[in-house]
Amino acid sequence: MSIKLLDCTLRDGAYIVESMFGTPAIKGIIKHMQDANVDIIECGWLKDNPHKEGSSYYHVPSDLEPYLLEKNPNTTYIVMIDWNRYNTDTLPPYDGRSLDAIRVVFPHGKQKEGIEVGNKIKAKGYRVFYQAANTLSYSNEDLISLAQDMNKAMPESLSVVDTFGAMYDEDLIRIFTVLNQNLDKKIRLGFHSHNNQQLSFALTIQFVEMAQKAGRDIVVDASLCGMGRGAGNATTELLVSYLNRKQHANYDLNLVLDAIDMYMGYFQAHYKWGYSTPYFIAGLYCTHVNNIAYLLKNHRTNAQDMRNVIESLDPADRLKYDYDILEQKFLENQSRLVDDTSTLAILRQEFKDKKVLLLAPGRSVVEQMNKINGVIQKEHPVVIGINAFITGYAYDYVFFVNSARYEYAKEVHSDLFNKTRKITLSSIKSEAGNDECIVNFNNVIKRGWEHFDNAVICCLRLLEKLQVKEVMLAGFDGFKNVYNESYADTSLPSLNPENKWDELNEEIKDIFSDFKKSNRNMNITFVTESLFNESI
Repeated sequence: MSIKLLDCTLRDGAYIVESMFGTPAIKGIIKHMQDANVDIIECGWLKDNPHKEGSSYYHVPSDLEPYLLEKNPNTTYIVMIDWNRYNTDTLPPYDGRSLDAIRVVFPHGKQKEGIEVGNKIKAKGYRVFYQAANTLSYSNEDLISLAQDMNKAMPESLSVVDTFGAMYDEDLIRIFTVLNQNLDKKIRLGFHSHNNQQLSFALTIQFVEMAQKAGRDIVVDASLCGMGRGAGNATTELLVSYLNRKQHANYDLNLVLDAIDMYMGYFQAHYKWGYSTPYFIAGLYCTHVNNIAYLLKNHRTNAQDMRNVIESLDPADRLKYDYDILEQKFLENQSRLVDDTSTLAILRQEFKDKKVLLLAPGRSVVEQMNKINGVIQKEHPVVIGINAFITGYAYDYVFFVNSARYEYAKEVHSDLFNKTRKITLSSIKSEAGNDECIVNFNNVIKRGWEHFDNAVICCLRLLEKLQVKEVMLAGFDGFKNVYNESYADTSLPSLNPENKWDELNEEIKDIFSDFKKSNRNMNITFVTESLFNESI
């Protein structure tokens, strides 16, 4: 039984950096991996587009040559292609100067088409590896059929792929057992894992130990720092350490660590991957990571709402990323219909001819508390907290847009929460609790921006419906680049997972300006300084 380690940093990590690792990093990672005796280096992808310098997307094998400082005869240099996204007619015959092998990935149900592509590649002299995406979706009968087709093609390797990071140990045992019994022993069995449930390394170890007992030659995938789309992969450095200590391997861990120190620090500082709650949800429901990315980017969806949206998708729709369907399901989740006619009528009467002070949770509501409380004593406004309680203020209402902030306030400020009247959007809940009014989500939003559900502006839209004429704002400061310098309560759940604070400020400024142009009858004054006050 032999184990080959495949490092896929430049291939799977290409999702994170849109393939633009830069020439020094591509050269350096390949050189360090080959010198560390890593058996197989996946150098990137073959694509139909022309190669750009510094990209790990290549058009033809010769594009890789400038990045290979000196080929190691003991190393296999490989790239991946999607079974239907690369024209193999443009692939020249194997010449040994760059690529040694090509790995073909195909989805469930497309193994024959994938093998046909692989046969064309094999005829040109390259070694062929296969990846069966979302292997978890294969029944035992499917796995037997897959093995039989592979036995006819006789590739170098067939990899099990935990595409959604959804496997548990019993899943891997089932898949390994069936394939091991039916796949020709001359074909290596591979494993490519994803870390959505923090099981990637553990499952890889289990895969190695099962193969050891079965006497099966294998390939195990990993990437430096686990770099890869979404939750990422098993980590090369951990696998190197394990294989050296437990499986008598001879990889140079120092060179692997040098590669991390020299090349991975920049990517870790500027890009994000690895385990997170949203990608756990992707694993939980076997959904494509692009669905998660869409909900995070376009709607800043919190974990509970994300789970509800993904759960509402048909299982078949979870496997793909149809953004029209996803958007429809998101809107259905957010737009829980409630009849708020009587609620608005009651609020309209309560707010009639009154000034309103909105207390947003910006840092200024703590730093200028005496000034703000002085305004309250002088003007006697209706005081509405925005998405948060800040100790030191007496609130008439608190307005909630986000369920994470709602639950945080309920737990951390339980006394204030229970005795304060709440105005809650239907996106959070559809049935009112004690001292609570439910307002339709769609009544207080205006789409057209990525962060259209800003809490202050949603509240302003509600006040416009209540015919309020005088509104004062405090704590609507704008965001600093360091999260805990922006908020009065630094423990508040963040609603901007990508931390693009400057872009968020510009967008809120545009939404606020649009609101003021559309609602000239409302006089808005600032009690504390704000990035969004154009008169400052």
